[in-house]
Amino acid sequence: MAFDESDRHPIDVHVGGRVRMRRKFCNMSQSELGEKIGLTFQQVQKYETGANRVSASKLYQISETLGVPVSYFFTGYSEGEEPADDTALHSERAVGAFLQTDEGIQLAEAFPRILGAKKRRKLLDLVRSLADD
Repeated sequence: MAFDESDRHPIDVHVGGRVRMRRKFCNMSQSELGEKIGLTFQQVQKYETGANRVSASKLYQISETLGVPVSYFFTGYSEGEEPADDTALHSERAVGAFLQTDEGIQLAEAFPRILGAKKRRKLLDLVRSLADD
């Protein structure tokens, strides 16, 4: 039986994304995290994509290894649909999705090093124009 992405529970996807983001911030590979918690990199990958649900004990080990409380992995999750006019929540989710990508992390680290508000504004304008294409 083939895996159906619609079988993924939103909280599993969210928790997995937060694991991935924190692991990346710690400059740790999936293999390194797996070794530290007694798993293969493939299993870590499945956790991070939400394909497999993380058990409570394994989530605790992950939190200890990555130096964050277990609650970190649930931060930003709210059940149900957000109100259409809730721009703050929409922005928070967009930032979370951005920081769950390798490129997002690299851009977030590099952006503050750009000297001058004018240069940062030009970069923002470029990104917006690319997003509109």
